[in-house]
Amino acid sequence: MSGSVPTMVDPFMKALGLEAEIPGPGQARVWGVVRPEHLNLHGTAHGGFLYTLADAAFALASNSHGVRAVALSTHMEYLRAVGAGERVEAVAEEVYRGRRAALYRVEVRRDGELVAVFTGWVHRFAE
Repeated sequence: MSGSVPTMVDPFMKALGLEAEIPGPGQARVWGVVRPEHLNLHGTAHGGFLYTLADAAFALASNSHGVRAVALSTHMEYLRAVGAGERVEAVAEEVYRGRRAALYRVEVRRDGELVAVFTGWVHRFAE
């Protein structure tokens, strides 16, 4: 995504080895590589790792307008397994933004292949 603005990651994202950028208002991209400590009992990426990747993109996108936003509800659909050493990225896009609430869709991909879909609503505080 050309012209994007790099952003700081929070301590939890940093501990997981994630990187992020905010390409524009209402958008965010978070990426990382699945490490051995991110695996579940089946030897694939833990759902919590993929959820965190999507949730981080959701948080960055929803707060990119300069108005504090906090999650109201989220939902995640897992479509495909991801293995150790694979690079995954979550791209968040604003679907709807009202004065007090906004909806975001996040697609989690591995090499362009869709592996999970996340949606989330936020409460937006007064501007």
